[in-house]
This record gives sequence, C-alpha cells and structure tokens, in this order.
Amino acid sequence: MRLTFYGVRGSVPTPGEAYARYGGNTACVHIELADGTDIVLDSGTGIRLLGNKLRSKDTPIHLLLSHNHWDHIQGFPFFSPIFQKDRDIYIYPGQTTLPEHDQILKQMEGSTFPVPVSALQSKLHLTIIPPEQDIWEIGTATIRRIPINHPGKGSAYSIEEKGIKIAYITDNELYPPYKKETDFLTFVDFARNADVIIHDAQYMMSDMPAKTGWGHSVAEEAVKLAMASNSKKLALYSHDPDRTDKDIDKVVEHCMDYITIAESNLEIFASAEGQSLDFTN
Repeated sequence: MRLTFYGVRGSVPTPGEAYARYGGNTACVHIELADGTDIVLDSGTGIRLLGNKLRSKDTPIHLLLSHNHWDHIQGFPFFSPIFQKDRDIYIYPGQTTLPEHDQILKQMEGSTFPVPVSALQSKLHLTIIPPEQDIWEIGTATIRRIPINHPGKGSAYSIEEKGIKIAYITDNELYPPYKKETDFLTFVDFARNADVIIHDAQYMMSDMPAKTGWGHSVAEEAVKLAMASNSKKLALYSHDPDRTDKDIDKVVEHCMDYITIAESNLEIFASAEGQSLDFTN
C-alpha cells in the first residue's frame, strides 16, 4: 500500500510563495493498494495532478467523498481520467444531511462549467452505499465509514489492507457545540491502531472560540485522538488557508510539545503535497 497527498489545504486553494512548501491545493489523497487498485479520497483541486498520473492506466478508479463542500469536489471537472473513453470511475458519496449524491456531477451543468457530464466518454458509476451498511470491499481492501461532525454532515473512512490501516477523518469537529454525529470515543475506536490517521487540524486553541461550530478541529485535539487511538502516525491535514508554511511549522512544533509531555511514541507531521508514505517495506 502506498499513500500520496495531492491536496492538503482546507476551504479554498492557496497559491503563493509563502504556501509552496506544504502546498495550496484542496483535499485529495491517493492510495494505491498492493494489487494496483486506486482509491482516491476527496476531489479537491489536488486531484488534477493526480489525474495526470492515473491517465496512464486503464484500470478502475474508486473515489470516496467525505462530503460535498466546494473544496472537496471542485477539482473533479479537471480530473483527466473522466475524459478517457470507457474508463471506469466509481464515485462513493459521503453521507450528507441532504442526500445530494450527484452534486459532484451537477457542478458541471448549466453555466458553471463548459463541458457537461453528458459529453464525458468515461463510465461514471455513482455508487451509493446503503445508510445501514458501513463496511464494504474495494479490491483487496476493507472500507469502513462513520459520520463526521460537520455542518451538513459527511463521512470519515478507514482503509485496511494486509494489516495496514489508514484513517481519513477530515472536516471534523471533535467537540462541536451542536449535536454530535459521532463522539470522541467512537472516533478512538474507529482509528484504533491505525498506521496513519489523517485528521483535520485547521485550527488551534488560540483560534477559539471565534471558530467554534465551523466544523473543523483544533490541532491539539487531533493529537489527543491519535494518542488515544494508539495510532502510529498523525498527519495534520486541511491546513487553514491563512497559515503560511512557517505558521504550519509552528503548529507542528506546538503539537510536539504535547507528545513530549505525554511521553508518547506518536509520530506527527504536517501533510504536504507530493508527500508519500510507503507501507510495503
């Protein structure tokens, strides 16, 4: 299994020299399974560069969406495999409050995009997993999902293959002021013993209470979850668009203090575009 980050920014793309090291593209993570199966987590602007890589293959692509907010679907119209003749692309919508399963496709209709979905030659399969089913198989991997705490709801995912586990929990407020869809201990069980947990860390405690209820976690809480779930690595994700590379460095340094005080073996890093984790060695 190999994991690569293609978009790590939250809310809106962030170009500019001050953001170049971690990257300014919005949410997209690629997982290649041992059998070559391609799983893509979210379709932010980072998916455009991923498409340049995947178009050299002719095998199916499986796209798991956390939810339909713009920064998680806006790259799809620029994902080059959707223009490949007969390329099979399976889209798994997140469990949102409004069941707008085809919202990722509707953004290409009307006056918002020049090429309509009807003009695509690929085979798009809108794959709706029943609400009562929270586990299924893709290739050689087992997929699990639980609801996230976010305005409009959505889904977190875990991908397990041959003893390797990745938990993807973004746009998630661990301690929201509104009714929780999932409580902290349930997230702990969901991510338990993960090789890497990718978690929303858009804010810090110093951003509160101004950002409470906005649907994102503070970095310190993500560290707490990773330690409680006995995860090996924590990738801080969904970086605030106002945070420069130097600001993100400071977030990591601050979180490292928590790990040191707890005498934890947790490894922590800020996710960056182009960064890969290889679990085959």
